[in-house]
Amino acid sequence: MNDTLVRLSNLTVSYERHPAIHHVSGTIASGSLTAIAGPNGAGKSTLLKAIMGQIRPSEGSVTHQLRRTDLGYLPQAADINRSFPISVLDTVLLGSWRQAGAFGRIARSEKESANRALSTVGLEGFDERHIGTLSAGQFQRVLFARLLVQDAKLILLDEPFTAIDARTTRDLLDIVNRWHGEGRTVVAVLHDFEQVRAHFPETLLLAREAIDWGATAAVMSARNLLKARAMAERWDNDAGVCEPAA
Repeated sequence: MNDTLVRLSNLTVSYERHPAIHHVSGTIASGSLTAIAGPNGAGKSTLLKAIMGQIRPSEGSVTHQLRRTDLGYLPQAADINRSFPISVLDTVLLGSWRQAGAFGRIARSEKESANRALSTVGLEGFDERHIGTLSAGQFQRVLFARLLVQDAKLILLDEPFTAIDARTTRDLLDIVNRWHGEGRTVVAVLHDFEQVRAHFPETLLLAREAIDWGATAAVMSARNLLKARAMAERWDNDAGVCEPAA
């Protein structure tokens, strides 16, 4: 549990030289369950993309020994085009690509695994439905089923419970807890501080810079939240060009 899975070293990510994440350092332990919390625009989603390797740091580094197929990523719902003509089952089967390869044939066992995943998320019988016909909560269940099939070691969730109903949120939190119980590492960007306190033992409170990182009860203190809010209020006036460290 104390083994480091991911290390952030002086990580800075900038857009047109303006920092989205500024000099963040810390570690994510193997098997941990970590929330990333903070104000809007704090760099939370950017941090996940940097861990995934989708964004290159302008300074510092993200280091781990994971293969790309060991990383499971659920982006924000707004980043997903649901108009693409694909069925629920085929969407879930995208999680099997590391076994089948990009152009490989899907085995019967993989289809069975996908159907089991759909049953686990409460969507048994939805396999032939078009994803565009689903509600927001149903579609989020599909994406969790895809992650179940992928069987990743590190699971990164970007606002997984936003704009979905309370029952779906409870069901998906049960899956997150299942992953944690299996020894997988889960990192989730969350806006609901009560969810953070109730379900995530570790928290990174981010406001472009790391306000605090550690046990949730200590990190989510009134003093830290006030500091994060104050930093967010100063962004428009003070956020400047990010110069490399000396």
